[in-house]
Parts: sequence; C-alpha cells; structure tokens
Amino acid sequence: MREHFALPDWNTLAALDDDTLPLLATALLIARDEYPQLDADLYDTLLQSHAEHLRHQVDAIDAWPQKMAAINRHLFEEVGYSGDSEEYYDPRNSYLNEVFERRLGNPISLALVQMEVARRLGVPLDGVSFPGHFLVRLPVDDGVLVMDPFNRGRPLDENELRQRARPHLGGEMPDDHALFQILNPASHRAILMRMLRNLHGVYAERDDWERAARSADRILRLTPDNGDALRDRGLAYLKMGHRHGARHDLARYLQLNPDAADGGPLHERLVELSSGPAKPN
Repeated sequence: MREHFALPDWNTLAALDDDTLPLLATALLIARDEYPQLDADLYDTLLQSHAEHLRHQVDAIDAWPQKMAAINRHLFEEVGYSGDSEEYYDPRNSYLNEVFERRLGNPISLALVQMEVARRLGVPLDGVSFPGHFLVRLPVDDGVLVMDPFNRGRPLDENELRQRARPHLGGEMPDDHALFQILNPASHRAILMRMLRNLHGVYAERDDWERAARSADRILRLTPDNGDALRDRGLAYLKMGHRHGARHDLARYLQLNPDAADGGPLHERLVELSSGPAKPN
C-alpha cells in the first residue's frame, strides 16, 4: 500500500532549500487554498497511474528523447491534456486539481504534469522559466531538447527559441550566451512563484483583491521579503481597506527597494496611510 500523500505546511516552506521543496505537494497546497476539500492522495495516485501505464514502454527505450516522445504521446494524445487556448487566463488553469479533472491547463501547470510523470519514470525533465510561456527541457548528447507543454510537448529549435525570446528582450535577438542563460533549469521555488504570480495577475485584473492578496502572501511564504510580493500584497490590502497591512507591506517594500521606479508614488501613499486612522488587518 502506498503511503499517504501529505501536503506541507505553508509556515515551513521558506526554510526549505530548492532541492527539498516539494513541487507537486506545494502546487496542490496552492490549489487547496481555493479548494479546501482537495484530496491530494487522489491526484498523486492519478500521476502514478500515468507513470505506471508507461513504465514498461519507456523502460524498453534507450534514448531520452524517444522516452519523452512516448510520455508526451500518452499525456497529450491518449489522456488528452491540452493547453486552454480559449480561456487562457481562467484561474482553474493554475490549480492542479482542476488541470487533472479538466485535462486543460496553462504552460506551467501542464509542464508540472509532464515533469512529475517523466521524473517518476527516471527521465530528468526540468522546467524553464522562459519569458512569455513556460517550457521544459531535457538533456541530450549535444545540448538540450526544449519542448512546449502548451502545444503537446512540441520540440522547439534554436531559431524559434530566439524569436520567442526577442520581444521580451527589447527586440534584441539573444546571442548564444543569453539564450543559454534563459534556458537554465528553473528551481522548484521559481516554478511555484511563477504559478502564484500568474494567479495574482489574473485576480488583480478581475479586481478580486482578496485572492490577489492571498496569492502575493503565498509567494512571501516561499520567499519572505520578496519585494514585488510585498508591494502587490500591500496594494491589494489597500484596495480592501486594510490600512495597517498596506502600510506595513509598502513600507517594507520601500525599505528593501529604496531606488524603486515606483518609489515616489508609493511613498506618497504611505504618507497618506500613516496620517489616517488604521483599520485592523
């Protein structure tokens, strides 16, 4: 019998290094904020079933690219995971339980499914925090194979990677060194933070400030004193009327980032907050 799949405690995550921070369990912990009855065992078992279905086939293949092709074929063609191109910014695309149930996701959630299945089969698949859309990478003899999880794991050649990165680099085409740096493996912490930033952006766009604040707060549970998350949570608190919390977060943000481009307007807001009555947060 398999052991119970336990989720971590938010208060313990900041102390964990990137190698011991659990990727799947923390992603499901993020989802449990929105779905308190979430059954983590169910989704761990589902992932394991994907892996076990493939194990005999994948073990019989020698080369990692061909192993990965078999994994992608099963996940994207047979099981039916796909990128949600119609409702790309639907928050359900960032919650793993919904991704498993609907077979729809965004690049980073689909990458996480790919990575979990591949790693359970001994295939060293990593995430890539590529500008724009999240990607995955697999080591090969002469470098790395980069794939797009949002498009059924389609391999991307060097020229397409350069073209994709260009708009995010001020129109400059990345040279070999810059592209190599962009394609570095993303740590578990970086992946989880990007998931949470996506959620914050979706909820802020919808003026759902309670959930926007929660998303920023969860980033701070992973990386205390993260400047952007402090600012984002403080501004969300301000929208919610929580003056005390807003004052604390914005002051800390300005302390950590004295030369921030938005420092002037935020300092003015902070002065206003400090001169008015505080509402308990």
